[in-house]
Amino acid sequence: MSSFLFLFHASLTVFLAVTNCPVEAAKEFRVGDDLGWRQPGLNDTDVYSQWAAGKRFHVGDSLSFTYKNDSVLEVDKWDYYHCNTSNPIIDFDNGKSIMKLDRPGPFYFISGAPDHCKNGQRLFVEVIDLPPIVQSPPPFAAPPEQYLPDDSPAPAPSPSLGIAISITPWSLVMPLIITLLALVACSSAL
Repeated sequence: MSSFLFLFHASLTVFLAVTNCPVEAAKEFRVGDDLGWRQPGLNDTDVYSQWAAGKRFHVGDSLSFTYKNDSVLEVDKWDYYHCNTSNPIIDFDNGKSIMKLDRPGPFYFISGAPDHCKNGQRLFVEVIDLPPIVQSPPPFAAPPEQYLPDDSPAPAPSPSLGIAISITPWSLVMPLIITLLALVACSSAL
């Protein structure tokens, strides 16, 4: 029985150490939401700029363009600002196109239909890298000493470093699964 408990605790510790890192899943954004990808009205030429301004795009996310009698062109910055459709990086014209945001940096999209881009059917998104996972300092870590001249006032006390604990759904479910597997293995060994 003691070997079972040791196995259980060791498995649980390793599992929690490996899987307790928060990971954000990739998202698929429907460009324009319910509006989709179409030429905006005369009083709504910045609709796609406003749509993108309310979102955060990360590497791994994707954009879903839904449209009829139109197309989507990924272009460079110059072509975006000049609505130049003659040299696209990628050209989509199938009515439902998905563009994977596979790198950090700017992405530029315009309509391939005549004058649609000039009337506001264009989209710029800035893709950011997922932030690196910052490890918490050890619970007893002291801040580095600061050099202070002899005549300077003492610094204010530093805030507590504390311990950050993150619980993911897998952190709760996997120990149960490991326990069940260990119980089955122990019962079959008897």
